[in-house]
Amino acid sequence: MLISGSMRIVFLGTPQFAVPVLQALLASPHQVAAAYTQPDRPSGRGRHAIPPPVKRLALEHGVPVAQPRRLRAPEEVARLRELAPELMVVAAFGQILSQEVLDIPPLGVLNVHPSLLPRHRGATPIPAAILAGDAETGATIMLLDAGMDTGPLLRQERIPIGPADTTASLGERLSALGARLLLESIPPWAAGQIQPQPQDSSKATYCKPLAKEEGELDWKQPAVTLGRRVRALDPWPGTFTRWQGKLLKVLEARPLPSQPGLAPGQVVAHPGKGLAAGVATGDGILGLLRVQLEGKRPLTGEEFLRGQRGFQRALLPS
Repeated sequence: MLISGSMRIVFLGTPQFAVPVLQALLASPHQVAAAYTQPDRPSGRGRHAIPPPVKRLALEHGVPVAQPRRLRAPEEVARLRELAPELMVVAAFGQILSQEVLDIPPLGVLNVHPSLLPRHRGATPIPAAILAGDAETGATIMLLDAGMDTGPLLRQERIPIGPADTTASLGERLSALGARLLLESIPPWAAGQIQPQPQDSSKATYCKPLAKEEGELDWKQPAVTLGRRVRALDPWPGTFTRWQGKLLKVLEARPLPSQPGLAPGQVVAHPGKGLAAGVATGDGILGLLRVQLEGKRPLTGEEFLRGQRGFQRALLPS
């Protein structure tokens, strides 16, 4: 089958990470025949249904949108087959594709994955890289198979992880990188000029979906570990502790060296240069840059320290 220079593509993606990838395809010569995304989810106090970012972008550009709960259902496979895509592209779609779906496009299904596969296979590769203390990460273009991120690799490119990088900031860089790599990969892939390289599964690591309770800070852990957790769980689910029976979100923090005679959870005033408040940990001090008390606006550590009687003598839950 002769594949045209301008291809008919079906895109599958859901969160903000997938938006730059779809934007790149929409700005390219290729035709995006449809965008598949997850169903709208209730959100906020009113529990109103909120469309995924990919759906909003697709509708803005007049691209038909499908939101099947199970893409592997026979009727959904039939609808997808009717679209006759030459290539399919996945970026954080949220469902594992069946072999029947993978076999539909003659050029297969390319996936934009934000890690240096086989490291950090799974649902949360960006926070996993930060939590692990990795010095670098990257974007991978892979040919999907029926496994969990086990398909052969077409391209990879590395980027450093900065000391202040969060999942949000790192995700922006990785999605932009992945979008570029995808567009650079499609022409030589269609021309048969790329030989996919199998992954070395002996080097694979796996990451699971995050849960809200993982955001609670355990002050017995080292400050370096807690600092990574604050960055990795930004924007979701966020990190927190308790203060006077209320939830205290830790929005931004910095690990600092230890001070003698402190118990984990003990609040420290002026623990380091430019920091008004910190909390002793199992090893070191976690300096509080920004916090938010339940029902209140975000505050700097200094603002919070001034406004809370007894905070300097507090022993937070550990």
